[in-house]
Amino acid sequence: QVQLVESGGGLVQAGGSLRLSCAASGRTFSLYAMAWFRQAPGKEREIVAAVNWGGGRTYYADSVKGRFTISRDNAKNTMYLQMNSLKPEDMAVYYCAASRHWALDSYDYDYWGQGTQVTVSS
Repeated sequence: QVQLVESGGGLVQAGGSLRLSCAASGRTFSLYAMAWFRQAPGKEREIVAAVNWGGGRTYYADSVKGRFTISRDNAKNTMYLQMNSLKPEDMAVYYCAASRHWALDSYDYDYWGQGTQVTVSS
């Protein structure tokens, strides 16, 4: 069982930066692939970035490549999403999720956080 808690969301101007954190409970955090998803009003949930158990494999959605960086610190049971050059279209609720295997589809993720709101003003 893994419990996930996101933090770091907020209001930022376009072009600004935010760093999201996802703190995980449990001793098996390092066994899980992790990902950030987001969902904007009226839109489906979409994957933003994913990282494998060791941090050596990552995935980014085309819309965030070059602007966002996913990372994890297994010693701290924490995953991060550094978001730079934010755009109004990045505005959404951001969720962290854990999966027992490498996956890019939300249906393959077993555990979810409660979400943190990111608002980008133009």
